Amino acid sequence: MNRRSSLNSKLTVSPYIIWAALFIIAPLFFVVYYSFTTSAGDFTLENVQALSKYLPTFLRSIWFGIEATLICLIIAFPTAYIIAQKTDKIQRTMVMLVMLPMWMSFLIRTYSWMAILQDTGIINTFLTKLGIHPVHMINTGGAVILGMVYNFLPYMILPIYSVMAKLDYSMVEACQDLGGNRLTVIRKCIIPLSLPGIVSGVTMVFVPSVSTFYISQKLGGGSFDLIGDVIERQFQQSYNYNLGAALSLVLMILILISMAFMNKFSDEGEIVI
Repeated sequence: MNRRSSLNSKLTVSPYIIWAALFIIAPLFFVVYYSFTTSAGDFTLENVQALSKYLPTFLRSIWFGIEATLICLIIAFPTAYIIAQKTDKIQRTMVMLVMLPMWMSFLIRTYSWMAILQDTGIINTFLTKLGIHPVHMINTGGAVILGMVYNFLPYMILPIYSVMAKLDYSMVEACQDLGGNRLTVIRKCIIPLSLPGIVSGVTMVFVPSVSTFYISQKLGGGSFDLIGDVIERQFQQSYNYNLGAALSLVLMILILISMAFMNKFSDEGEIVI
């Protein structure tokens, strides 16, 4: 009976194992393989050594990702808290409104911001009618970060909201009974209890922000190359798959390190009243 149950368990999980092998393990293997080989298939370290000249691009990508993530967190935390305080019907409506932009194509959302931020766009046209000098917004670092925030903000709001909606508010009441004011309750009770959602949201925003390339191309005008742009050019224009794979490998390692750090930070979180 136990042997039959074990066999059934193996058969049940086998599709997931096959899926992981084909679409996770195999692609990672090819990334590592191409990173340390030439176009002829010979082993080399030239691809890794060539990465040093892309250090400014890596740093810019990380910095833009950190800025976008922090802005999303500042906006998402109070938004999720407000949604969690509402009735179930209002919560469903507000969550739907948060998810509504995600129903549109990523390309359409980004193109829409191009129309808004252009020198002759909606904002500058409105400012001109008010007699205010137009502001140059498109093709700037701020426009790139704005595009990241707009596109990835729901990925920060939803995990935090899902945790806040299930909070044990008896802990909040206990903190208030012990003399904590509103700021103390938020800082020492609500934030620690919401930490799993915050960590998930930070990871879900930081990872695509660091690796994005379309937003920087359209809203940055090619003036703010991110590592995703460099990788995309290596595969689509230069056809240097080996260098592109090496860049992808470093980016993947950076993402794994950040995820491991965030998970460790989440595990060590605790409530101190």
